[in-house]
Amino acid sequence: MNVGRRETLRRDEILRVEHLFKEFQLNGTKQMVLEDINFTVRRGELICIAGRSGCGKSTLLKLIGGFLVPTSGAVILDGKRVKKPGTDRCFVFQEDALFPWLTVEENIAFGMRRSPGAHSGHQNEIERFLSLVGLADFREYLPREISGGMKQRVALARVLILKPGVLLMDEPFGALDAYTREEMRDLLLSLWEQLGQTILFVTHDVSEAVLLADRILVMGKGPGRIHKEIRVPLARPRKNYGEHVPQLTRKLNEIIREKSEGA
Repeated sequence: MNVGRRETLRRDEILRVEHLFKEFQLNGTKQMVLEDINFTVRRGELICIAGRSGCGKSTLLKLIGGFLVPTSGAVILDGKRVKKPGTDRCFVFQEDALFPWLTVEENIAFGMRRSPGAHSGHQNEIERFLSLVGLADFREYLPREISGGMKQRVALARVLILKPGVLLMDEPFGALDAYTREEMRDLLLSLWEQLGQTILFVTHDVSEAVLLADRILVMGKGPGRIHKEIRVPLARPRKNYGEHVPQLTRKLNEIIREKSEGA
């Protein structure tokens, strides 16, 4: 493929993953970790990637982020083949990765103030995102002075303020207690609805995938593949849907168990 060549995407697509394979060398032996991964993402979709540990979910996100190079196949974002990391793909991890010496406000502003053409108008955006994540009253606090949930709010604001094409989230709420995790899911959905952000969200928590996603990509291992795509036909908020959410959760658990045992 020629450098700079643009790929053709459908008008509503922002991301396409085509015939993606990833192989690692392990103790002198080749190990196929991902095999023939194919899917597309429409602008503004919230997609969850679910499956048991070891099926390659995080590896897939790192390939989309440009932190790993595929053995073969392609990741195409906005018509351009992904070859390295870029601010059009931002990550939120389970660890917040905040700068401990910077305040909440300074952490949120960090990417903007380092970008070319930074100007005083950026302060309006910083104020907006402090308000969106409910931290305007904590702007002068250091990371060690706030809770784990608040740190993840800062981490979310820090990447969303950059307006990435795709937000990549790797089990971002996994270390939080149940109550805070529910709060963070609600916040994420609120931000997604307000900002129209495209999100790929990796989780091993099946109920979380059902509560959040437009579509769920179910992965199995041996090597990692996408075995099934499930569209979630429920309007949000889904925690008010009685038995529908538990029923879909049970179905998804059965699929994951079947694909894991058959791997």
